[in-house]
Amino acid sequence: MKTIIFSDVHLNVAEDGRDLMRDLTAFLRNIDPAETERIVVLGDLFDFWFEYKHVIFSGYFDVLRAFADLSDSGVEIHFIIGNHDFWAGRFLVNHLRFQIHQELLLEMGGKRVLFVHGDGINPKDVGYRIYKRIARAPFVIWLFGIIHPDWAMGIAQGVARGSRHLKKVEDLSKGTEVIPLQTFAKRTLAEGKADVVMCGHSHYPVMEEHPTPTGTGLYINTGDWLFHKSYVEWDGEEYKQRLFVAEAGREEVAQRDH
Repeated sequence: MKTIIFSDVHLNVAEDGRDLMRDLTAFLRNIDPAETERIVVLGDLFDFWFEYKHVIFSGYFDVLRAFADLSDSGVEIHFIIGNHDFWAGRFLVNHLRFQIHQELLLEMGGKRVLFVHGDGINPKDVGYRIYKRIARAPFVIWLFGIIHPDWAMGIAQGVARGSRHLKKVEDLSKGTEVIPLQTFAKRTLAEGKADVVMCGHSHYPVMEEHPTPTGTGLYINTGDWLFHKSYVEWDGEEYKQRLFVAEAGREEVAQRDH
């Protein structure tokens, strides 16, 4: 049975997000529940997510329905929260049966696989770690909850776009998160805490071997859907980096296997 892992879709409900929404929905619809044990979303599925008591953002409906159908068919859906959707909770758990984690350690094929989004790992991200603590405070969540949902979505998407613009680089391999995540993965493997480390956040696909106390482990970054439409598939024996190519009438193109 397969495990499918992807991250950093950054779904948004604006006009410029419709193609991304359509392609992810098509990707999810192409997943065969009879061959798939679980899906692991490594954070930032949404550009913004907040759960009001009686309101769910309607612009995400097609994707949420596709996830619900997979869940109803018996596919486990694990969601590691990212820096854009760390308010995920009750609705996704109760209605879509998401299993929500800060990080996740699973045994797959006799190997310990650590799944993390990757936010806050960069030692220079002091400001973000402070923001994260504040944003998760119950009073702040209550305060945001009294804002009209349309205004909340507008504010959040403006902040998200500004943040991406400030961090945008021409060559994603030189992004500010690439080296810190690699360093984290190498240290985790060297200390024997996992046999495979799987991250998102940097938006740069990686699959590389690094030493462990008993041999060799893997650091895998799924890349993203925002720019690459990249994901990782584990078929029970090996990891395969793949791309979703909707325009070509193909579901996926293999990149590298381990």
